[in-house]
Amino acid sequence: MADGTSAGSAERRETQRFGTIIVVGGGCYGSFFVRQLGRAWRAGAIAWDTLLVVDRDPACAVVQLPESERPRELRIAITAWRTFFDEYLSNAARDPDGHANDAIVPSPLMPHLMADWLVDRAAARWPSRRVDVTPLESAPAVPWQRAGEDGTHYVSFADWMCPINCVEPVRCPHTREARSWSMPAALREYAAAEGSAGREVAGTFVFHCVHRAYGVGMIDTRDVLAADATIADRGREGAVFLLGTASHCHGAVRRVVIGAEGKRPESRVGML
Repeated sequence: MADGTSAGSAERRETQRFGTIIVVGGGCYGSFFVRQLGRAWRAGAIAWDTLLVVDRDPACAVVQLPESERPRELRIAITAWRTFFDEYLSNAARDPDGHANDAIVPSPLMPHLMADWLVDRAAARWPSRRVDVTPLESAPAVPWQRAGEDGTHYVSFADWMCPINCVEPVRCPHTREARSWSMPAALREYAAAEGSAGREVAGTFVFHCVHRAYGVGMIDTRDVLAADATIADRGREGAVFLLGTASHCHGAVRRVVIGAEGKRPESRVGML
């Protein structure tokens, strides 16, 4: 998932500077992203303090990269994704300024990890209240969608197979016409329509995977932290939130219902 800028135009921009860049997964996708980021660094398109790859497999593809293909300041965390983000994002929430320039490179096949953390944070913040992941109450207006067993709703403007390295340019490579859609905007419109139908949403948070350089898209850590802070504020009396991670063309969204005080959870459908 990425936003549409070509590698060539990335080379002409001022260098983008990051603190820590986290790559989710060290397998075939993660190793591709790591190599591309190395090329972006050498071209002066991107710079970082630390490039951190997270994978539970100590023999993943990134671990096995030859020294010549390892970008500078590469680190590898051998742990489960959810375990990593629980620690990383919780620490970042305590020191947001120290992580203001961090970014996350999602894996195309990862679960809805940012929503996992936000739901877990809400449950820990209000242990005496229900925090449920529930099915969407109506279908978004997109060509392709599917509900997952964990309550995540997957959406796409493409009913065809897209290449993994598509940067979603303004002219779609498949249709050969102007790309007239953007999933973050569509999800915000969906939330507004829900409100008009009497199903109020207290907050819609879409973590936009934006192309940064050389075919690598990222979401900003600060956007996830801002969502957590807003949920803490608006969820005090109970509320409904939509949590999404999306590029222009594809996305995943969850409907999270935080109950009022005194409604202790019995079982949480879709709760991870």
